Amino acid sequence: MTVNQQDPEKVNNITNKPESLLKIGVEKFFKNKLSVLGGITIIIVVGMAVFAPWIAPFDPAKQDLLNTLAPPSMEHFLGTDELGRDVFSRLLYGARVSLLVSFTAVIGMKTIGVVIGASAGYFGKVVDSILMRFVDVIISFPQIFLLITMLAVLEPGLKTLIIVFILFSWTGTARLVRGEFLSLRNREFVLAARTMGLKTSRIMFRHILPNAMGPIIVSATLSVGGVILSEAGLSFLGLGIQPPTPSWGNMLQAAQDFNIMVNAWWYPIFPGLMILITVLAFNFVGDGLRDAFDPRDK
Repeated sequence: MTVNQQDPEKVNNITNKPESLLKIGVEKFFKNKLSVLGGITIIIVVGMAVFAPWIAPFDPAKQDLLNTLAPPSMEHFLGTDELGRDVFSRLLYGARVSLLVSFTAVIGMKTIGVVIGASAGYFGKVVDSILMRFVDVIISFPQIFLLITMLAVLEPGLKTLIIVFILFSWTGTARLVRGEFLSLRNREFVLAARTMGLKTSRIMFRHILPNAMGPIIVSATLSVGGVILSEAGLSFLGLGIQPPTPSWGNMLQAAQDFNIMVNAWWYPIFPGLMILITVLAFNFVGDGLRDAFDPRDK
């Protein structure tokens, strides 16, 4: 068969440029229905938090002591709490607080983890040993006890909670980034950059780090859900966000009262559902990103 007689599709496949890894990863992500569902859910929750002042029908701090623990109705379609505050309005403003804590804490912990992990992986030897032993010391303490101890010593609140999360939740990222840098530091493009006399910081953060961003982004996505759960647990124990500021965690404190759980189920169940749905959404997106950009998956 001559060239002119060849199948046109085969000729097109030969002449077409190969698709980029980013495009392939995006296509794989959108083929994962759970990941797409999780992404849509996150967009909705973030939109609810951003537009809470315009969506909320009531002031989340406004009390109506004559209408306490009212069941869902046309006026309060998610009911009211033990002080007569609208549960739906508090859910919207609670989303703002919970997402602010999680996003800020994840950005801070990932930044610290990237700097320490990159330094350990790139320089190796003594620097690697010192930094990794420091990481081992932090990891050796149960994280939940560290968080509770620090929050008990310091004044509980939004800023304290974010700072504590940042200070004690970066170790996993440091180990992840160290492993990526160890595998990338002897690649040809890194050796070429060194030969050109580029600064160490430029090589680390302009050449190596972009090639390690895939696992970091996946880790950050999964960490958001973890921080939301931790914030909810600590606020439930009274060590996180303090009333009257609403958060999904401190709204669940009512679940400690058996009478409320039995006679006013709507009050604690809706914050719990929001936590469940949001954490699942971030986990679905994280799993989808991991599958889409896994270099071992053809």
